[in-house]
Amino acid sequence: MTERKIITSFTAMPAHDGDGVDLRRAFPGVQLTDHDPFLLLDELGPTDLAPGEARGFPPHPHRGFETVTYLLSGEMQHRDSWGNRGLLRSGDVQWMTAGSGLVHSEMPGEELARAGGRLHGFQLWVNLPRRDKMLAPRYQDTPGERIPVATDGDSVRVKVIAGQALGVTGVIETRIPILYLHATLAPGAEFVQPVARRANAFLYVVEGEAESGGSLIHPKQIGLLDRSGEGVRIRNVGGSELSVLLLAGDPLGEPVARHGPFVMNSKEEIIQAVDDFRSGRMGSMV
Repeated sequence: MTERKIITSFTAMPAHDGDGVDLRRAFPGVQLTDHDPFLLLDELGPTDLAPGEARGFPPHPHRGFETVTYLLSGEMQHRDSWGNRGLLRSGDVQWMTAGSGLVHSEMPGEELARAGGRLHGFQLWVNLPRRDKMLAPRYQDTPGERIPVATDGDSVRVKVIAGQALGVTGVIETRIPILYLHATLAPGAEFVQPVARRANAFLYVVEGEAESGGSLIHPKQIGLLDRSGEGVRIRNVGGSELSVLLLAGDPLGEPVARHGPFVMNSKEEIIQAVDDFRSGRMGSMV
């Protein structure tokens, strides 16, 4: 297997979103606008919330892409303008296809808001191809116990959120081929993952020190991978456990028109999305 190399790496910058949620934004930013088909990656927290200190994402619209929320700890209560609701807990994943549009909120769950605790997770935005941008909205709320885990001895553990790893296939359906893995490696351990040459791929180090393609990636850094090989090799070169995300997806190669929570293919479609939201055609939350 020919190993992909790191093109560039940089640190995700501290930021705030929603009603004051502390996060690190890997992209979009100064160094990277998007990485087709990926539009955004945020690490939420980790933030220790005091009792009664509920901070989240109040009602806001989406159209034209998918949001993926993966919680490592805490609770998030989601609601939308069509009456859907649910509770995400530690280890759970929500893959929401916004499609034609909705108004959506994600706030700390009642228990977390009441008693306080740690909120930590990730939000990923995945673009939809032109043919799917006006699909009816859909949720795939997947509890942590349904997310399959692949292992390589006692030193490598991989949560397969989407795609395949070490012979294990994820249960979440994606509109285009997507690989979303959360790997934990013991010191000195190595993990090798095939990735199709056509796919764009990147790493995000949550904790620990990683080496891939001859480059070191430090905590809270993203490493963009080239297409020079058929796979990615990740090695834990630190003295503690390595926690790292590996994501890859087939690029759409389509025009991207982006305005806040709307991602379409043209300016005219963005104007229509704004008008549909303002006129209530995406529903409303009271």
